[in-house]
Amino acid sequence: MKDYLALHLRDLPYFRALLRAVEARFYKDISLPGPVLDLGCGDGHFASQAFEKPIEMGLDPWWGPIQEAAGYESYQYLVCAAGDHMPYPSDYFASAISNSVLEHIPDLDPVIEETARVLQPGAPFIFCVPNQRFLETLSIGGWLDRIGLSGLAKSYRRFFNRISRHYHCDSHSIWERRLENHGFVVESCWDYFPPAALHVLEWGHFFGLPSWISKILFGRWILAPSAWNLNCTDRLVRPHYERDPQSPQGVYSFYITRMIG
Repeated sequence: MKDYLALHLRDLPYFRALLRAVEARFYKDISLPGPVLDLGCGDGHFASQAFEKPIEMGLDPWWGPIQEAAGYESYQYLVCAAGDHMPYPSDYFASAISNSVLEHIPDLDPVIEETARVLQPGAPFIFCVPNQRFLETLSIGGWLDRIGLSGLAKSYRRFFNRISRHYHCDSHSIWERRLENHGFVVESCWDYFPPAALHVLEWGHFFGLPSWISKILFGRWILAPSAWNLNCTDRLVRPHYERDPQSPQGVYSFYITRMIG
C-alpha cells in the first residue's frame, strides 16, 4: 500500500502530515463516480497524494490556494468561488468530497444546500470533520482542568479553536439532522484520530513554528525533504499512523453520505 505518511511528511508540517495521511487511506477503497467535485480543494496537495488520477473539479473561495493547486495538476479544472454560490448547473456532479473543510465555514446550511443542488440524485458526498470530542481532548486544556484552572482551560480551548479556524465541532446527531434537512442520508460514519494522535497535532501547532516561517520566507513548509532530515520525525509520528485509524475515542469523524433528493 502507498506510504501516505512518507509522502505527506515531505511537504507538510508533521502534525498536518499525520492527519492528512490517515485521511488519505480512507479514500483508497471508496468509489467516486465522475464528474467529481472537491469542495474546498485548498492548495491541491491532499488530492495529489490521495487520488491516483486528477479530479474533475476543484473549488475554493481563495485565489492563493487555487494558484498553488494548479501547480499540482490534481484537477482537470479549478474554480475560485464560494461554496454557497457554485457556478455549476443543477444535478451536474456524480460525487463530491470535502476533506476537513466544512468545520471552517461559519454558515454551513447554504453550502450544504448548494452542494445538494449540484449533485445528481444518488450521488455520494464524502467528508470529514472534527467532532464534539476535539476540544475536550486537548492535552493542555485537560491538564489545566486537573489542577483546578477550569476557567483558563476554557480560554485555552477557545484559543486553540480560533487558531484552528473551527466553527463546528459537532456530534453525529447534529450532522445527521443537518444533512437530512438538505436531502442527504448518512450511509456510513466512523470516528478516527484518538487522543494520543490529537496531542501530537496539538503540540505540533507550537513546535511547527519553523515550518511556518519557512513557508512565509521560501514558499515551502519543508526546506529539506530528504530522508536524513525526516527520519526522526517519521519515527515520532509513524506509530500513530500505523495504529487502527478508526477509534471510538476519535476526535474526527468521517462521513459517507448520499444525495436522495
